[in-house]
Amino acid sequence: MTERLRLYTSPSAFPNPQRVRLFIHEKGIADRVEEVVYDMAPGGQQRQWPHLKMNPWGETPTLLLADGSYLSETTGIVRYLDAAFEGRRITGADAREQGLDAMWDSRIWVHILYRITTMFHVLHQGLGPKLELTHNPQWGEHCRKEALAHAALVDRHLADGRSWLLGGAAPTLADITLCTAIAFGKFPVNATPLDERFEHLDAFWKRWMARDSFRSAYADGGSGLDELASLKR
Repeated sequence: MTERLRLYTSPSAFPNPQRVRLFIHEKGIADRVEEVVYDMAPGGQQRQWPHLKMNPWGETPTLLLADGSYLSETTGIVRYLDAAFEGRRITGADAREQGLDAMWDSRIWVHILYRITTMFHVLHQGLGPKLELTHNPQWGEHCRKEALAHAALVDRHLADGRSWLLGGAAPTLADITLCTAIAFGKFPVNATPLDERFEHLDAFWKRWMARDSFRSAYADGGSGLDELASLKR
């Protein structure tokens, strides 16, 4: 593939767009993707009609393809890019790895990252009163407990000394999702830092922080985390 694609996305504090951003840096194709970063809050550009024409769900990321069509949803975009560009297959090199990566990615997205995301929206104003429709502190605290319980299972999985979830030498999409879950848990209003609670998740987070792809993916300075402020370019 030779054409440069356009990705409508968000600052690095927002976990699903950040999963794609971290993927493109890990894949080594950041120079092949033009990013258009929306004002998520309070502007809410992702819910305004120009973006809704591309993605009626009003969410980021959204990928504009060369033929004028669009892809949305993080895993859909990542699977497309992983197959369309040469380089290491981050979603798995063979059928077994692809199955394992999909399994772990689903577990972490559903039971950890989505729980923290729901907590963000229902415990606080989240993206602001123009966009947030539900305030439910009890449900938010339940989601926090669910995220912590499942993070403990992932921590146990990493306790055998493996660096990455599939046990290979390099991270896969599931590791990217776990990385962004840890980062979003540390976001000040969420106050659920998984790396402080779990030994092996702490080591996992430090491994990511040492990678060039991580430092590049958080170089926009929009993570909201003081510990990553030095990465801003």
